[in-house]
Amino acid sequence: MNERQYMEYDEQAARERRARRIQEMKRQKARRLLIQKYVMIAVPLFAVVLVGTVILTSVGKASAKPEENAVQEETTETGELLQEEAADAEQNTQDSETQSDNRQDGGQDEVESAEAGGNDTQEIPKVYSARVTDDTVWIGDEVISTNALFIDLESGNILGQKDAYTILSPASMTKILTVLVAAEQIEEEQLDDTFTMTLDITDYSYVNDCSSVGFLDGEVITVRDLFYGTILPSGGDAAVGLATYIAGSHEAFVEMMNEKLEELGLSDTAHMTNCVGLYDKEHYCTVYDMAMIIEAAIENEICREVMNARKYTTSATEQHPEGITISNWFLRRIEDKDIGGEVLCAKTGYVAQSGSCAASYGRDHAGKEYVCVTANSTGSWKCIYDHVALYKKFATE
Repeated sequence: MNERQYMEYDEQAARERRARRIQEMKRQKARRLLIQKYVMIAVPLFAVVLVGTVILTSVGKASAKPEENAVQEETTETGELLQEEAADAEQNTQDSETQSDNRQDGGQDEVESAEAGGNDTQEIPKVYSARVTDDTVWIGDEVISTNALFIDLESGNILGQKDAYTILSPASMTKILTVLVAAEQIEEEQLDDTFTMTLDITDYSYVNDCSSVGFLDGEVITVRDLFYGTILPSGGDAAVGLATYIAGSHEAFVEMMNEKLEELGLSDTAHMTNCVGLYDKEHYCTVYDMAMIIEAAIENEICREVMNARKYTTSATEQHPEGITISNWFLRRIEDKDIGGEVLCAKTGYVAQSGSCAASYGRDHAGKEYVCVTANSTGSWKCIYDHVALYKKFATE
């Protein structure tokens, strides 16, 4: 199999998995709506029968028969309504599945909100995707990273790739998903809420040799500090603190992360066991998956603002009266490189099993937007220069 066939085979397999996921989500939603209809009708019916029974008991035998007839008539009418509504709901389910089969899913189209049961609507999450075309280039030795992907966001076309569908450890690129899941659970005004760091959280970073912001046990900081601390210095203490604030525990938050992967249509090739990016054989994704995650993240206002920051100073606390100044070194190091535009958001990562990694979002001088993800480079600077090479190759042509 040549390189072109290999790329098309991998991309087609991923696209088919996402298409199956979209159809299953639609079927599940249709079933949920059908159950909701039955419940909405059955509860009032039960109430009517219960009230009728109480009335019959209280008035005695003399008036029981007329009242019973009235209740029976109302029950019959409600039963007929139940049958009609159930038939309508079943028809809606069949229509939903027919529309799902007829759509050219291919993982390429945004899934639209489905409507059933009158005003009862539920939005199906957007499934992100990108596709190989005849113009997709196999990235060669000009990039040291063994895995790479470069996407034109406007067209959704993959401009270049190298082993983009290989399973690997995402390292601290994981924290992009961490802030995305957290940001979707709060309103902007909650960024000023406070959170008290605990010894368990600070010890987690210390024991696992994570990079950290430097928060201390008992330190009261803002949720905003947790967001910026998770991304800029890749703080394990901030990430676990953010997870605990959102879900009550690290473990519960990881469940939310995996639910989000399922919503994004990535759960066949991506799974998380922690919010930090520690290596675990069950903690994995592909660079393609990570590209879809960062694409979703930059559409969230809170995530985009945090991932775009070069520097940030945390809140003044008793332990740190002047706050802690933190930096996104990837953005600061790449901003003076000639890439034909500007890198706007980025997150790096490193574990021994997948080397130096990075995911970035950039824009060329003409305003076109791109996502670039690389993994398994030989060092942090080499990783930066891999991104420089890819932006120069594809964003300036």
